[in-house]
Parts: sequence; structure tokens; C-alpha cells
Amino acid sequence: MRTNGLDRLHALWSERFGRPVPEKIVCVGLNYHDHAAEQGVDLPKEPLLFAKLANALCGPEDSIVLPPESKHVDAEAELAIVIGAEGRRIDADDALDFVAGYTAANDVSARDLQFRDGQWLRAKSFDTFCPLEPTVVPVSELGDADGLRIVQRVNGEALQDSTTAGLIFGVRAIVAHVSTVFTLKPGDLILTGTPAGVGIFRDPPVPLSPGDDVEIEIEGIGTLRNPVVTNGAA
Repeated sequence: MRTNGLDRLHALWSERFGRPVPEKIVCVGLNYHDHAAEQGVDLPKEPLLFAKLANALCGPEDSIVLPPESKHVDAEAELAIVIGAEGRRIDADDALDFVAGYTAANDVSARDLQFRDGQWLRAKSFDTFCPLEPTVVPVSELGDADGLRIVQRVNGEALQDSTTAGLIFGVRAIVAHVSTVFTLKPGDLILTGTPAGVGIFRDPPVPLSPGDDVEIEIEGIGTLRNPVVTNGAA
């Protein structure tokens, strides 16, 4: 597994936030209208939170490693909020004052394990299951990040193609809600959810395979690219 991208992430995070990796990687599940519709489920009443562990982080061009424990791994295109100031119980109207900016993330997920376990930590936290673009685009450029095109491509084919206008809970609401649970610190990450089109809900399902090339592109941020390999492959 290549680590040049992770080294870059460590260096930039240390320089900007005083730590090599985020203290927290908080994720919001089922947070796009079209993603809820493709599953035929009701919209959540409040943000559905789960976590990924820091060992899952990797950077651009690093390999996503498919674990032997899973038979279906998906990529998920996600806008990531990067916290810039410490805050607790933040009012939604003030939320952007606590945001450093945004970047592109891939919430890689072992779907069969997610469904089997009934909770998501194992399925979401294998090594390399959180590719992240290290460069943070500031709030001054993207505001509340509404209406940005978000795309996942596998081998050049678009599986997900939506916009952040489809978020059920937007950036301000997410930051306010998460901050009721714990104190947010500079460098913390919040992944805001994924739109429709992920592999498990396609007909037929489309899992990631060795040799695939995954791109996550978000308007105003850029493209995060990662190859896919089997466990133990370089």
C-alpha cells in the first residue's frame, strides 16, 4: 500500500491543526434525499451519527485495500467539513465561524459487514477506508457548500452524480448537532453523507474490485483518486 498521500496528509494537518491526524472522524448517515429514496426508507428526524477510526485514513493515490472478510466493498463520495475552532453546543447561525473549510472524502464501506453487524464501526474502519484530500478549501470560498456537484467515478464511469443541494441536513445543522454531543476541536472531520448511486443499491450490485480506479470529485474542491488492491498487495 502506497503512503505518499498519507504522509502529505500528516504534514499538512500537523502544520495547520497541530496534530498529524484528526482527533475525531464523525460521519452522517442517510443524509441525501436521493440516497434515502433509492433505499425506500423514511427520512431521518435528526442527523444519524457514526464514526470512522483514524487508522482508516489514507491520502490521494494511496491504495484502498479490500479486506478478505468482506465480499462487497463500496466507495462513497462525501463532502467533508473540517473544523477550525473549538466549540461546544454551537448555534446553527454561528456554525460557519467554527469551520475551517471543506475537502473531499471517500467513506469506503464493507456493506455485507455493515448489514450483518447492525452497527457500522467495523464496516467503516478497515485500514485505508477513509481516503481524504489533504487540501482544505476555506469557507470564504465555498460558504455553506450548498449546491456543489459531487461525483463518484469507478474506472471513469460515474456511479454517483448529484449535488450537495440534496443534503437533508446542511453544514450548519450538522455542525450544531454534532457539537451537542462532544466538543469539536480544530482539525476534526465531519463527513456529511453520500448521494444515490452507491454500488450495493445498483441493479446488479457493483462492488469494488482489484484494479479499479476510484475518483471522488467535488465542485470547487477537486478530485480525490485512489486505486483498489487486494489485501497485502502493493
